[in-house]
Amino acid sequence: MNLNNKVVIVTGGTSGIGLEIVKEALNKGAKVMIHSSHNSKDKAIALCKELGENTSYVCADLSKAIELQPIVDKTIEVFGRVDSLVNNAGVFPRNTILDINYEDYDYIMNVNYKAPLFLCQAVIKHFMEHEIKGSIVNMGSINSYCGQDNLLVYSSSKGALMTMTRNLADYLGSYEIRVNQINVGWTHTDKENETQLGEGNPKDWYKNINKAFAPRGTILAPQEIAKHAIFWLSDYSIPANGSIYEVEQYPVIGRNKINA
Repeated sequence: MNLNNKVVIVTGGTSGIGLEIVKEALNKGAKVMIHSSHNSKDKAIALCKELGENTSYVCADLSKAIELQPIVDKTIEVFGRVDSLVNNAGVFPRNTILDINYEDYDYIMNVNYKAPLFLCQAVIKHFMEHEIKGSIVNMGSINSYCGQDNLLVYSSSKGALMTMTRNLADYLGSYEIRVNQINVGWTHTDKENETQLGEGNPKDWYKNINKAFAPRGTILAPQEIAKHAIFWLSDYSIPANGSIYEVEQYPVIGRNKINA
């Protein structure tokens, strides 16, 4: 399984699952455009120096529509084409129906749903113009189905992403352009660690997970998710299209709580 000479865009590629997808794609022979927030520009520059000549970076605020097309434009400028897109970046502020407001709603939906949609539009036009049999992987969540009680809008955004994935696959099948989604379970990223500590959990919270949620004793690792993403980017997953693939180790849908 390889991605030799494929050009892949990874949003949110400077940390967590996104960074591991970047590394794994490079290991499989791809050239990778690392999307970064403006605040992480220095980290993106350092990563490109560390990871080598087959990488480049572009900074963009995914909540702003005007900054989306330039991600694709720079990729084409640097590498000459685009073969794949991984819509990985996302935000997950806690909220319920009682405390959500318009501003937070718009921000979450813009980053988690609108940005992936219009990035898909941009790369799909490129695929069609150049007859590229491209592959898009949307990174979703098991919260797509119902979600934690304090992740109302995040869960809704991932549910919308899931429907979009299926709709695009239906529309694009005749062009041999594939769109699939990975619904990720509870994963030990730096952001998740910050969230857990911010909610008052102990520093070793990840060592005391209820067995119902972590039968093997640990939650998922970003490196594990990345390997699945590479499969869906590669030709090995042809002809699968519109698939919603769940990466989780327990059968409880949509709830990621430490204390069951």
